[in-house]
Amino acid sequence: MTAAQTHVVYLDHAATTPMAPAAVEAMTAHLLEVGNASSLHASGRRARRVVEESRETVAQALDCRPGEVVFTSGGTEADNLAVKGVYWSRRAQDPRRVRILATAVEHHAVLDPLHWLATQGGATVELLPVDGAGRLDVAALEESIARDPESVALISVMWANNEVGTLQPVADVVRLAAAYGIPLHTDAVQAVGAVPVSFAASGVDALSLTGHKLGGPYGVGALVARRELSVTALVHGGGQERDIRSGTIDPPAVAGFAAAIELAVKEQTAYAARVGALRDRLVRGVMSVVPDAVLNGAAVERLPGNAHFSFPGCEGDSLLMLLDARGIECSTGSACSAGVPQPSHVLLAMGRTDAQARSSLRFSLGHTSTDADVDALVDAIGPCVERARLASR
Repeated sequence: MTAAQTHVVYLDHAATTPMAPAAVEAMTAHLLEVGNASSLHASGRRARRVVEESRETVAQALDCRPGEVVFTSGGTEADNLAVKGVYWSRRAQDPRRVRILATAVEHHAVLDPLHWLATQGGATVELLPVDGAGRLDVAALEESIARDPESVALISVMWANNEVGTLQPVADVVRLAAAYGIPLHTDAVQAVGAVPVSFAASGVDALSLTGHKLGGPYGVGALVARRELSVTALVHGGGQERDIRSGTIDPPAVAGFAAAIELAVKEQTAYAARVGALRDRLVRGVMSVVPDAVLNGAAVERLPGNAHFSFPGCEGDSLLMLLDARGIECSTGSACSAGVPQPSHVLLAMGRTDAQARSSLRFSLGHTSTDADVDALVDAIGPCVERARLASR
């Protein structure tokens, strides 16, 4: 790598994005303070105040009540708590409620708990089809519910897809779920801060999010759950967080998380406009250099920072490493599946072949992305695709 190439071009913000300075400041302000937020002495009360003020900040940003914010270790725990906790509660109330409906393109943080419930918890899981853009077939959902509504324990539909960026028809799903009195969970990990998200206005019953996708620290997230929603705990202990998520709260991380959400929501409109324009420029540039590249996902209703391509004749892993050697970092899809030699379940559900799915890369932009980052990718992608195609032959 030459001196001119030592700068890293980071195009994997959907996996994790750099912490915002405001979040770093909020977090570090409390790192040297002692006090368990469950303790009754002055230090404990001070830590509790940090947690509760952060909870109020998160609630204001997401348009929910503070008591509806349950802090977790991140999006995966929040998804597990929603899917398993609501299923167990609903099943306990009525043993007939064994069905869980979800899209076939959910993140593995939802799909894997569903698989576990199907094999270990007596659940019947139905993964609903999507169209070629990765958008839920709402008619298929309606047909599935109507077939036996009393047996449905839960519906889980992500707000935005983490791989191809497609926004799901959450409002249509809310309408159907409400008509039948079925709780609806949405994984909004990719959506918060990128598109408008209001818990109260959306009508969902539970919503998952995490800090490190929107400029906050790793290891902290939340499940926003209506107070009226019954959720069985995954972790038992001290009874923290409404007695559905025991464990000592991390005040510094929670403070950084709250600061990041507050900033991301405040700047969402400007962020979407700037990053969306960068994304469009990236798409045009890549398509001009590699005309047979295929842009995956919805044309309009998609995350502003997402550009997901298939490059015919390439192996995505090989192309990723060629770009990485030039200081350009991207992804073949979900970082949680990195290193697993299997085609993307999202692309397969969208009707792509194994070869098409394996030829794909995701470029995701974020709050630190620049025109120079886009230019560097456009300069590099042509030669890298050519080399990847030669290698695959």
